[in-house]
Amino acid sequence: MRTIAVMLLSLFTLAAHAADYAREQRWAEEVVPSLMVGDAVWLEIASGHKFLTLYTEAGNAKAAVVVVHGMGVHPDWGLIAPLRQELPEQGYATLSVQMPVLRADARGEEYGPVFPEAVERLKVAVDFLAAKGYGRIALVTHSLGSRMAARYLQQHPNAPVAAWVAIGPSEALDYSRLKMPVLDLYGENDLPGVLNTAKQRGASLRGKRGSAQVVSPKADHFFNGREAQLLGHVREFLERTVAP
Repeated sequence: MRTIAVMLLSLFTLAAHAADYAREQRWAEEVVPSLMVGDAVWLEIASGHKFLTLYTEAGNAKAAVVVVHGMGVHPDWGLIAPLRQELPEQGYATLSVQMPVLRADARGEEYGPVFPEAVERLKVAVDFLAAKGYGRIALVTHSLGSRMAARYLQQHPNAPVAAWVAIGPSEALDYSRLKMPVLDLYGENDLPGVLNTAKQRGASLRGKRGSAQVVSPKADHFFNGREAQLLGHVREFLERTVAP
């Protein structure tokens, strides 16, 4: 009986921390009908689950960008929307990806069990753009999405990613072993977890050609009211790292 109880508890724990596909579907039902820029593209992981991405082409594209949101939201949310919608106007095609979400009140530390699926989604997204013929692909990620991207790059060191913009990472990510240039970007008024680990993240960028750490003046974690400032930082970095 004890063994059965332990198994049932383990199954309950796994279910409680599995990706919430119903919530993803609700996000899709909200986002897709109101889509004004780009196209909804459903990509598929090995389990057969299809996830939403928003693909926006650019005329004579210089490169393509995978845009990754933070915890519990969707691929057209908050600061993600201007990034995915306006970078194409600067010559960068974008693919904004729906990442795994948990219940609305889940904490960041509860997301660990869905990181393997997050890694798979990022691989599928990058492969999609590579199959489209984009020779240079960058990642632009926010908050928890930056932690997910770090895991992806760690597990796929030869991924065709030419540059990475990590916006507001909430832990001490180590960029030192990555092959591509990295922009570690955060706000002057960012969250404590971001500010407290900034020094360690910056130290791991030393000696990495083309990389930088930038503190955006007066910006908070979500760059509220500072979207133009955010786009400026991202565009400048992409221009010197992935543009021909």
